[in-house]
Amino acid sequence: MERIPVLKIGDMLLVSIQVDLEDQSAVQLQEDLAERIVATGAHGVIIDITGLEIVDSFIGRMLASIASISRVLDAQTVVVGMRPAVAITLVELGLSLRGVRTALDVERGMQLLKRDRPARTTDLNGGGAAAGVPAGERPAFHSGPPAGGPP
Repeated sequence: MERIPVLKIGDMLLVSIQVDLEDQSAVQLQEDLAERIVATGAHGVIIDITGLEIVDSFIGRMLASIASISRVLDAQTVVVGMRPAVAITLVELGLSLRGVRTALDVERGMQLLKRDRPARTTDLNGGGAAAGVPAGERPAFHSGPPAGGPP
């Protein structure tokens, strides 16, 4: 079984699939990507499927699964280079690829990820950004009795 290379470009990972995937290769790619996202702290994953002639239901589900796993690991996924015949096949199979974003090519995929990258800030008290809100703009929470209330 041949492994699909995963390249790091800045804070993104790029996977270029140049051969039709067998089921085992797709499962291995899913595992490899999850490990690389964690190891590199990547915030974006681009999967280039320009080389795929055929996408069956299993591969379609794997793409959706990779996008879901990436999201849980704090990375967005964009599938690029989809051929019209592949898009038609996916629709005919009833696979909407929920959560999978698409772009026409790698360059546009990278622009999409850069544009939609959430702001990541950290306050000096060790708390990270909450839902993309800068640290100084988050509501404060207190553990004592309400102000002006009985002790």
